Amino acid sequence: MANLSVFYLILLITAVSMILCLRKKRAIYLTIPVFSILLYFIVQVAMVPAPFMDTVRFIFSLV
Repeated sequence: MANLSVFYLILLITAVSMILCLRKKRAIYLTIPVFSILLYFIVQVAMVPAPFMDTVRFIFSLV
């Protein structure tokens, strides 16, 4: 259930940033959804009980 609410929050952030981009005619507002997804990813990685750098190494070793 929490994942669905995060999905809707990211959709809302994207919609608001697109509206701002079209009204203000500045493309910089389109970076807001990218940074919000990046922030969400960092928070989710930080919530893993293992040390942060070990978790990051593990994630990138899966590739």
